[in-house]
Amino acid sequence: MPVRYNGLLYACGEALRSLGRNKWMTIASVGVVVVTLLMLGGFMMVNLNLEYITENVKEQVEIVLYLDDESTLAERNELREKLLAHGSLEEVRFVSKSEALQRLRKQMGDVVDGYEGREDNPLRDSFELKTKHPELVGAVAEELAGYPAVADVDYGEATVEKLFAATRAVQLVGLILMLGLAVTAVFLIAHTIRLTVFIRRREIMIMKYVGATNWFIRWPFLLEGLMIGLLGAALPLGALYYTYQASLEWVAANNLMFLTLLPIPIIMGELVKYLLPLGTGLGILGSAFSMDQFLRV
Repeated sequence: MPVRYNGLLYACGEALRSLGRNKWMTIASVGVVVVTLLMLGGFMMVNLNLEYITENVKEQVEIVLYLDDESTLAERNELREKLLAHGSLEEVRFVSKSEALQRLRKQMGDVVDGYEGREDNPLRDSFELKTKHPELVGAVAEELAGYPAVADVDYGEATVEKLFAATRAVQLVGLILMLGLAVTAVFLIAHTIRLTVFIRRREIMIMKYVGATNWFIRWPFLLEGLMIGLLGAALPLGALYYTYQASLEWVAANNLMFLTLLPIPIIMGELVKYLLPLGTGLGILGSAFSMDQFLRV
């Protein structure tokens, strides 16, 4: 039911007066939202960065096809054409045994001296492949093992499978915890605001008896819940911003370059997108659920 302009002004004024009159209950309600969203926001930051780090690792996963030394040029060309036409492959790169030896020299130094220019280079020519979707690595590697001129296939099977299993576990745990925290927030906010409504139950019943509609009574409480939720969401966002900024500075100061974290604008954009509507929505829902029993008179 729409509220007229004067009614809206009245509802806003009543909501502000109620927040002032019941300041300790207001502080308690805001505190519930702050603590809940602070925990949820902190977990979201960790989860987003874990997913980001995992995606970076996934992008480095590749398949290496080692070529049979006895294979002919025609067989190698046939293999190359099949790889280029494969629908699941995004990148195909040939690495000669001499290039592989140069790479090994950069990694191990003088250990490989003496092999350069020799015909008995122990390494093999190979193709380095990247799939369009990292999760396809295992299936594609198994398929490519049967192609002509392929002597061996390597994609770090144990490491890749553990990585994907860990990623799925993190996502599942994250979803369960986020749902659990959201349900807990609704319960705590509704219970806290219910105490505020209970204190004013006589006022609500008098308004009902003199003919006030349910919506006329409900609007000030809904706006009160919205204000509580908005304030309860804004405070954690500020705290999380400075906490995350300090974390980035600590990582940079300790030269932990391997720990790649998302930049602040992306993190805060995600937090604002979810925490602000969640905080205000929970405040409104908490008020709405708390009032139903007192409107049945």
